[in-house]
Amino acid sequence: MLGVIDLPTYLAGLVLIVLLPGPNSLYVLSVAARRGVRAGYTAAAGVWCGDTVLMTLSAAGVASLLQANAVLFGIVKYAGAGYLTWLAVGMLRAAWGMWRTRRERVAEAVESEAAAEERPYRRAFVISLFNPKAILFFVAFFVQFVDPGYAYPALSFVVLGAFAQLASFLYLTALIFSGTRLAAAFRRRKRLSAGATTAAGALFLGFAVKLTLASAA
Repeated sequence: MLGVIDLPTYLAGLVLIVLLPGPNSLYVLSVAARRGVRAGYTAAAGVWCGDTVLMTLSAAGVASLLQANAVLFGIVKYAGAGYLTWLAVGMLRAAWGMWRTRRERVAEAVESEAAAEERPYRRAFVISLFNPKAILFFVAFFVQFVDPGYAYPALSFVVLGAFAQLASFLYLTALIFSGTRLAAAFRRRKRLSAGATTAAGALFLGFAVKLTLASAA
């Protein structure tokens, strides 16, 4: 089908990959839990747009450039790691404020102020975009299911990318509606909210370290 081979195997691998936790899905879940369905989908739109850009770059051969140019790969890698670290520090600061604050009104004021300043789409888009390993992954994974004899391999990438976006849409939708259910519990239990925010910040720091240690090969 349009140069795509062994589609069932691709779909099975895609499901496993999408289910792996990452900074994109974690951020969408966090936004949905704090601000509701609409904000969750706004963040998810940022993820989908960022992934679309990466898939397009992959099909255009940018992944080969990143693999061949260690300096360029390093720039993108450290920029992405720096941004993830900045987000993690912000989450940990917010969590620290929640732990120190025992009064309901003060905690809600801090949460409202943070929500007003946050731009879910932009943050999710940048998180998704500053991930050179994702570009390399798209090429390494997609190319296994493209018929080398097909005259229009870019079209094959489009088909594979469309399936990937569909899987991402279904998964993030599940996270968004799960997040709204968690929101009620977070509002009732400030310690739970603070603990979850601390865990999210620590995970983002872990993602930043992992990205820093990544190599182009």
